[in-house]
Amino acid sequence: MIAPTEILWALIGLILTIGGTFIEASIATPTWSWSQHGIAIRSLEVSYQVGAVLLVSCVGGKNAGALSQIAYLTLGLTWLPVFSQGGGLSYCQQPSFGYLVGFIPGAWLCGFLAFKGRPRLETLVFSCVCGLACIHLAGLSYLAVTHLFNWAPGATIPLMEATLKYSVHHLKGQLAVACAATVLAFVLRKILLY
Repeated sequence: MIAPTEILWALIGLILTIGGTFIEASIATPTWSWSQHGIAIRSLEVSYQVGAVLLVSCVGGKNAGALSQIAYLTLGLTWLPVFSQGGGLSYCQQPSFGYLVGFIPGAWLCGFLAFKGRPRLETLVFSCVCGLACIHLAGLSYLAVTHLFNWAPGATIPLMEATLKYSVHHLKGQLAVACAATVLAFVLRKILLY
């Protein structure tokens, strides 16, 4: 049975994932002469989408994390434009769709590991990294299958190039977002006393 707090966190996770899809993650980098040039804002070239998945899993648990991502995929596949490039069943042919599917097991794994013990920063970092690895494993598996059967339009790109484009190039930015989600989850769990 799912607790009411898990349903609430699943709803929060759905809203954060949808919002995080369209907000580009950036970092402030102060310069040596900040009084003249100000603080430079540099893009991490990823969105906050993965951070939302991991944050809700670390705070709401495995069920809330997985439910929020099931709802996200359901909304996107029913033609609501909640994915970065729209929505609908045809989105299954996007090379990046496997990463979206990977949100479900990634969220579940992250939430499962985050609640294995007391909330410690190291535990939450480990759970977020495992969740992110699960997302990338699902995405890479989907890329490999689409290339093997030449099923999706993205299959015309060589597999190694697709791996670089959809996984490797985004990994550094996603790790930074995961670190931010970890710290925020740690603080929230201390405030909420669980």
